[in-house]
Amino acid sequence: MTVALMWEARAVEGRGEDLLAWARAQELGVPPLRRETFRAPQDRVLVITWWDAEFDAVLPELPEPGGELVTRAVHRWRFETVG
Repeated sequence: MTVALMWEARAVEGRGEDLLAWARAQELGVPPLRRETFRAPQDRVLVITWWDAEFDAVLPELPEPGGELVTRAVHRWRFETVG
């Protein structure tokens, strides 16, 4: 089964590039099958990682960035592939 973990954060105004650089520099310890990083208006950063694992498996995730970088807690979602 493939599980996708989504991590989304909104940077403090004007700090989008800093948050993007921070997210791209984070190591997960174990490499996922795939990892993509996106940005969007309002200084949002999204990271999606794909894993060959069961839905409830313990998987490495990006941590919370420092409060000086974000306007709110990180949003996290977990999805599984469907046939």
